[in-house]
Amino acid sequence: MKKSRSQLEVIARQTRQYILQAVYAAQSGHAGPSLSMVEIMVTLRFSEMMVDGKFPDRFILSKGHAAPCYYAAEAAAGRIVPDQLKTLRQLGSPLQGHPVRGTMPFIDASTGSLGQGLSMGIGYALGARLRGEDRRVYVVLGDGEMQEGQIWEAAMSAAKFKLGNVLAIVDHNKFQNEDSVEKQMPLGSLLEKWNSFGWHAQELSNGHDIDALLRSYNEARKESDRPSIVIANTIKGRGVSFMEGNMEWHSKAPSDEEFKVAQRELV
Repeated sequence: MKKSRSQLEVIARQTRQYILQAVYAAQSGHAGPSLSMVEIMVTLRFSEMMVDGKFPDRFILSKGHAAPCYYAAEAAAGRIVPDQLKTLRQLGSPLQGHPVRGTMPFIDASTGSLGQGLSMGIGYALGARLRGEDRRVYVVLGDGEMQEGQIWEAAMSAAKFKLGNVLAIVDHNKFQNEDSVEKQMPLGSLLEKWNSFGWHAQELSNGHDIDALLRSYNEARKESDRPSIVIANTIKGRGVSFMEGNMEWHSKAPSDEEFKVAQRELV
């Protein structure tokens, strides 16, 4: 059942708390890029996507290093016991540093090699069409991985096959592993690029705005013969003051004191 805006805000806060708990327990993981995509994940999982039903929608986390957010949202949904989040990245745990298909029933694709998720999504979408399934496919991309050529090959393919059942969302937090995207490999105007590849592209100035995200998904649903993409401008480390916009927190775990401060801010 779809959640109200106020419910989604509560879930987003809880998801951030779970992310920090998991990364802190593991003393490893990608806190910054997980926190930046919380509203994207929560609005998809608890409002936009069909999770139960004859043909449940597919979800692919192409930026697989943000797996703590994926797991945290599923914990908020009750499909992971919250205490299990503390096994993140441990040997034998199903909650690995990147999603692994088969380890948990909700994981539709193994990701982590950046640039491949959109191609997988196109395969799922074409398969659904061939089987006559009313199924949508959602792919969350990182902005750094759009430097990969495979992304643009996939973009051309989705437009060629008129895959209106594909929606990609870019977590555009402006940073990648080594530095800012602008310094590593500037992407220019993503809105213009995706439009030029035949997609229905929208850009949100605030990718943490729940109402704006939901409106963009509704607009995408009006497209029957074009794939859609939402470029959501986000803040790396969103929700924790000393992590926000701080490259240092791309793949760093908080100390005891930092964890206490972060938890107080997320209450």
